[in-house]
Amino acid sequence: MAYRNLTQQEIEKLQAAGCEAEDWGNVLTDAAEVGHIRRVHFSGTVRFGKFEREFVFPGGLRKHAGIHDAILHNVTVGDNCLIENISNYIANYEIGHDTVLENVDLVLTDGTCRFGNGVSVSVLNETGGREVLIYDRLTAQIAYVMAMYRHRPELVKVLDQMVEDYAKSQESTMGRIGNHVFIRNTRYLNGVRIGDYAVISGVNRLRNGTVHSNEAAPVQIGHGVIADNFIICSGSHLTDNSTFTRCFIGQACHFGHGYSASDSLFFSNCQGENGEACSIFAGPFTVTHHKSTLLIAGNFSFMNAGSGSNQSNHMYKLGPIHQGILERGAKTSSDSYILWPSRVGAFSLVMGRHVNHSDTTWLPFSYLIEQQNTTYLMPGVNLRSVGTIRDAQKWPKRDGRTDPDRLDCINYNLLSPYTIQKMFKGVQLLKNLQYSSGELSDVYSYHSAKIKNTSLKKGLMLYRTAITKFLGNSIIKRLENLPAKATDAEIRAMLKPDLPGGKGKWTDLSGLIAPKGLVEALLDRTEAGEVSLEGLADAFRQMHADYYRLEWTWAYDKYGDFFGFPLDTVTADQVKEIVIKWKDAVIGLDEMLYEDARKEFDLASMTGFGADGSREEKELDFEQVRGAFESNSFVKAVLEHIRVKRALGDDLLARLER
Repeated sequence: MAYRNLTQQEIEKLQAAGCEAEDWGNVLTDAAEVGHIRRVHFSGTVRFGKFEREFVFPGGLRKHAGIHDAILHNVTVGDNCLIENISNYIANYEIGHDTVLENVDLVLTDGTCRFGNGVSVSVLNETGGREVLIYDRLTAQIAYVMAMYRHRPELVKVLDQMVEDYAKSQESTMGRIGNHVFIRNTRYLNGVRIGDYAVISGVNRLRNGTVHSNEAAPVQIGHGVIADNFIICSGSHLTDNSTFTRCFIGQACHFGHGYSASDSLFFSNCQGENGEACSIFAGPFTVTHHKSTLLIAGNFSFMNAGSGSNQSNHMYKLGPIHQGILERGAKTSSDSYILWPSRVGAFSLVMGRHVNHSDTTWLPFSYLIEQQNTTYLMPGVNLRSVGTIRDAQKWPKRDGRTDPDRLDCINYNLLSPYTIQKMFKGVQLLKNLQYSSGELSDVYSYHSAKIKNTSLKKGLMLYRTAITKFLGNSIIKRLENLPAKATDAEIRAMLKPDLPGGKGKWTDLSGLIAPKGLVEALLDRTEAGEVSLEGLADAFRQMHADYYRLEWTWAYDKYGDFFGFPLDTVTADQVKEIVIKWKDAVIGLDEMLYEDARKEFDLASMTGFGADGSREEKELDFEQVRGAFESNSFVKAVLEHIRVKRALGDDLLARLER
């Protein structure tokens, strides 16, 4: 933009409109008309563009672009902005075009600022040791490595230095407010970089941070919000007196109703209302909506915290140094309590109070239930829970990211090498318990938890069924284009993996499910200085894109262990045997889900319906509110799933016939 000095006539016109300047020679413009500037004090170097448009506000009110009743010090204002009623001043800011600042107290950048980049966040351990340096391109995967890979101090040092270098590159004495930004009734902005199309209304304070808004995914920050030393990513909404100190807030997160957080990381699609977070690593889809719910010093993802959920990281000895992990998909019921350190396996449910430091990582899809101050474990029972399947269906539907530049890699699969490897280990573990304590024992002990005999046997059955389902799904998907009457050699050729690197242990990097070997190799290269921060993020995205090919490489080696015949010598008859077992497993699990869903429509669930009538009226009232069992959308989806999977299996069996 070609700015010019004001003419003497323009200066006189501005003075007549109540304007003044310390030095009119430092007031520059690109406008042909200065008549829309009134009662403005210019200090330092001030530049402003054209004022050629009208803004239409809710309710139909129209206001012309211009600057009214403001003090500007070292400010650049783009074309077609409306700035009015600045009760204090604006200093050291660049303001984009078509932006509104109205009824604002103070906006400034004081000295050199990094806008939240490089802020140290003490996750998991309040006293330090797992600090993550945040920046405006941070991903859940990179943050996970920085926080959880402390066994590789040189790697962490390299990552910290790269973030420090990036933060230094963002240093400036000038803040920026982007294009098409709306800031209204806001008290205090200091050292904040605000992206395009952000809406900031009624905010109390934003200090040292970045609001990474854009047209595709605007950020909205509303009434009473306070945030210090922060990064807020695209598509997020914060409102209703929520407060944040040293926090990273990922894409499409929602916080409100007085939620407060300190030293915490929240990644894509997290939600928080009413409660409190302190030093947590909240991976994608960590959700807490209730008052009196405290999340502290924990690592979560795909997690739903029930009302009154609580954890303790302080045993009144060496301070708040303890931490815990709820693996992906874990839930806590109302009034649950966990004494850290503890680790809860994937997709498990925690009910009651647990003070014995349980570790159930190798027994996923379990219930942890308290009875008489003792933790009882029910392995695998969540595999037949309708709630688990409903969660798996809703997560991808509730991904609110509209920004095409998605930072976090999110894998939604319930059954994956990550969870199936745990089931393999879980089966062996439960069999060892049976062997060591005897098959007739009433109760077995495992990691400070008790497992009843019936629960152990049921867990073995459920894990084997789930493994059968996963391996069957994999081979059917691999053979979906198998020609009719294919030879054994043709079948083996189609089954041969086409991407190495998927063998061995798999890990969950806060949403990304990937082979541990590939991750370690990538981190080796990063530690050696061969990979940049953005290169590391891109490499994780490539692993995410290659997931199904890598999954097959892992699954390929498991058929020999589980079914008794390896795939490199498999025959059509053996594939048919797998498919038949798969059909039984899938339909069996679906029938369990069907029966579990039916419990939501039994007479006990109708309590409170038809309060003043007979049983018939109660049933009719229930049906009008909740619908009939057979017409429930989930129930119909389960029945359709049974039909589709049966047809899929029958189709492959027909093509395998010689």
